Amino acid sequence: MNPPRKKNPTLGIAVFIVVAVLLVIATLLYNAISGKRDFDRENASPPSVASAAAATAGAASGGSQ
Repeated sequence: MNPPRKKNPTLGIAVFIVVAVLLVIATLLYNAISGKRDFDRENASPPSVASAAAATAGAASGGSQ
């Protein structure tokens, strides 16, 4: 009979490192996307009728003061 081979832990450590790096990248992407959605939700409100009317009145009267 052949003696049992010793397991090489290098493959397991390499897989662990790859999985850890992928988790970090996924976390960064998730945070970036959710942060952008929050930013867009807070700052991208549609213009109101009053501000649109003020903008056209200002343009008709010659622009800003």
